Amino acid sequence: MAKLYFHFGAMNAGKSTILLQAAHNYTERGMSVLLLKPAIDNRDSDDGEIVSRIGIKQKAITFEPEENLEQYIGNHAQQHDINCVFVDEAQFMTHDQVWQLAAIADRLSVPVICYGLRTDFKGQLFEGSAALLGIADNIREIKTLCWCGRKATMNLRTNEAGLPVTDGAQIEIGGNDRYISLCRQHWRKYQVSRTT
Repeated sequence: MAKLYFHFGAMNAGKSTILLQAAHNYTERGMSVLLLKPAIDNRDSDDGEIVSRIGIKQKAITFEPEENLEQYIGNHAQQHDINCVFVDEAQFMTHDQVWQLAAIADRLSVPVICYGLRTDFKGQLFEGSAALLGIADNIREIKTLCWCGRKATMNLRTNEAGLPVTDGAQIEIGGNDRYISLCRQHWRKYQVSRTT
């Protein structure tokens, strides 16, 4: 039976790199993969690519929040073999889209492997991540480090001057220029305007 997987980590944990390596392993063995990513994440490419900070990239199909992924993947599977579906930036999916991916694993017996952040810069779950944590068959943390050497689990948003941002919209696309991965202890030090 195929499974729905969620691999999560803080910023800079190497999620996209691991996704691209796993997809390469499938294709190297003559299997077909489908790479997807939410259209909102266009920071590295307007061409629908999954891009790793170490420089590797691969073309992906982008989707909008209203897209029915079960329908799309099901239609794609009628025309092409699919041995695995990979989703980058899975935190940006809707609750319904996560359930649609679960249906792909359950009904088509195609494994679906999602990579993304667990929480936003305020320490709140993203909609897609919350749904994945609730229903994924397999959940794995991809670890990275805070500057102090502890495991980084939190994402600190910064402004253009590099100063911490504690309020704002949940989603603001950015990379190393806007986010720093920290351990919870150091992240809390920057949350002076938040009550605990």
